[in-house]
Amino acid sequence: MGMTPIGLRVLLPMGASAIALMLSGGCGTSAPPVATLPARATTPHAGAATTPSPTAPTDSAFALQAAYESVIHRVLPSIVQITTSNGLGSGIVYDTAGHVITNAHVLGESRTFQVTLPSGGKSRQAKLVAAHPLGDLAVIKVDNPAGLSPGKFGDSSKAKVGQIVLAMGNPLGLSGSVTNGIISALDRTVTEPPGRGSAGATIPNAIQTSADINPGNSGGALVTLNGEVIGIPTLAAADPQLGRGTAPGIGFAIPSNTATDIANQIIKEGKVTNTRRAALGITGQTIVGTDGTPAGVGVAKVNPGSGAEKAGIHPGDVIVGVNGAKITSLTDLSEKLAAYKIGDQAKITVLRPDGKKTTVDVTLSELPSD
Repeated sequence: MGMTPIGLRVLLPMGASAIALMLSGGCGTSAPPVATLPARATTPHAGAATTPSPTAPTDSAFALQAAYESVIHRVLPSIVQITTSNGLGSGIVYDTAGHVITNAHVLGESRTFQVTLPSGGKSRQAKLVAAHPLGDLAVIKVDNPAGLSPGKFGDSSKAKVGQIVLAMGNPLGLSGSVTNGIISALDRTVTEPPGRGSAGATIPNAIQTSADINPGNSGGALVTLNGEVIGIPTLAAADPQLGRGTAPGIGFAIPSNTATDIANQIIKEGKVTNTRRAALGITGQTIVGTDGTPAGVGVAKVNPGSGAEKAGIHPGDVIVGVNGAKITSLTDLSEKLAAYKIGDQAKITVLRPDGKKTTVDVTLSELPSD
């Protein structure tokens, strides 16, 4: 048993936003009939246990409830619903100019959108500023920013395991929904399944949370009890034991420091100018061995001037190792490289077309923005 690091993106398809809620005992507002039972003696016999009185909530419980209410009141107005031609997702207002951060996979191939505030009212037009599919982030701009309430972004490097967090978004089309949990782990590396708008993005330094992340939550906000956004909810884990269905209580968010860095580049330059992530400088695909299992990454193209080219890696080579760790797939390679910085040295083991295996030293270059 075990959970694969590959996750499920949480975009809500169009048509799934309408939910029928079934109430036991009928659909009306009156209480369902209650059967009348004959009266019984209530005098306790000797030695009979008595039912304890309910315990009153403690001051600390009321304080926690008040903290929840305060955070939701402050942050929820910053969460918007984004409607595209293919689905629904969430976004977090970034500034008073109308910029909204979301996931690239929420937008897909669309370039114009409808944005709805939690308070309701008429939806507003928005346009794409730029997307960064390899990091699954994007920025859109609302044409009419009047009344938009920017979220307060915190420093995700200060996040701690065990910290209480709230996930805010529009799961299943239910606008302004909130789930709660804790930060379960930090610095996870997770890979999304390939699909429209995200290119199977590998996300380094992801925040793992037990707060439920459901379809439609993508692009919303993971928020601490002090009201700071420390992550962008992006995907839920896939459990192979559940037929690759969503694994309950295991979701992942892109750290706020990554999201704001990419957003600032897009707003200032109109594109991502520095991904701050390392790459070999190749285009490749997973090679399947004779036994039908992944056996490495076949090199289809080597970027001119890249570390791979300088180290002597050529099209037709198959990458089978990084610093002694076995590589069987493109996902393996992406997740391994996510742990390195631009300029780091890596020992890459390759299988040549003639069957010879060799190891070369590669100075890692920058991952391109698209």
